[in-house]
Amino acid sequence: MKVYISADMEGITGVAHWDEVDHNKPPYSYFQEQMSKEVAAACEGANLAGAKEIFVKDAHYSARNIIPSFLPKNVKIIRGWSGHPSSMVQELNNKFDALLMVGYHSKAGSGGNPLAHTMSSSKIERIILNDRPASELLLHGTIASKYHVPLVFVSGDFGICKEIRKINPLTITHCTMHGVGDSTISMQPELSIMQIKKKVEKALKLDMKLCTWAHPNKFKLKIRYMKHVDAYKASQYPSAIMLNAKSIIYESKDFDDIMRFILFCV
Repeated sequence: MKVYISADMEGITGVAHWDEVDHNKPPYSYFQEQMSKEVAAACEGANLAGAKEIFVKDAHYSARNIIPSFLPKNVKIIRGWSGHPSSMVQELNNKFDALLMVGYHSKAGSGGNPLAHTMSSSKIERIILNDRPASELLLHGTIASKYHVPLVFVSGDFGICKEIRKINPLTITHCTMHGVGDSTISMQPELSIMQIKKKVEKALKLDMKLCTWAHPNKFKLKIRYMKHVDAYKASQYPSAIMLNAKSIIYESKDFDDIMRFILFCV
């Protein structure tokens, strides 16, 4: 079994402020270690379920957060940003049996996490994909659907767990925290690590095909920017249409085009 793990940081147990996920700030080192432990726990759970090969994509900020020595020996870790449109699931293809997401967070425009955003917390007010408010989970889960790779496990805040249960209630979830205004209510971190390991093992022993999403045959992307100047610039992208001063629409039958637009315009 070949498993892919995409790991973010804003949904890691205990995170409550941007300082804690910024490598230039003092609190970062603690949460860097917690992120590394939660990803390692997911890898260990996958190995217990029979994984032979595991790819881990460090998908937060610099993409150089996870401490590699924490991970089992059969793991390949992808660090840094290649510039490929697949972004947080770089190298994912139809050779993988399952996708797992660790430390994911609520989408832009929602209140499920003080750090809620989609792709850019400073530039994007909201992203809509096929009339659905889009999280990073939705965008990258749609890439997985193109390759028929099932999304079997998600850990992160209450909002992101609720979102995936609406998309596919058979996906195993692990809620690390619940956002309330500018605060979070989090579970105990060591207990969280233990539960991630157990839940990942369970997820990979179920009928994983039932967690495969249907892949749409056309896509409409709507992005509302924080600043009108960014929307105007994005409207210069071929086939992009400016809807109003802060919003653009881009349509394609190929989801690669959608992610390529996001790469260059977000």
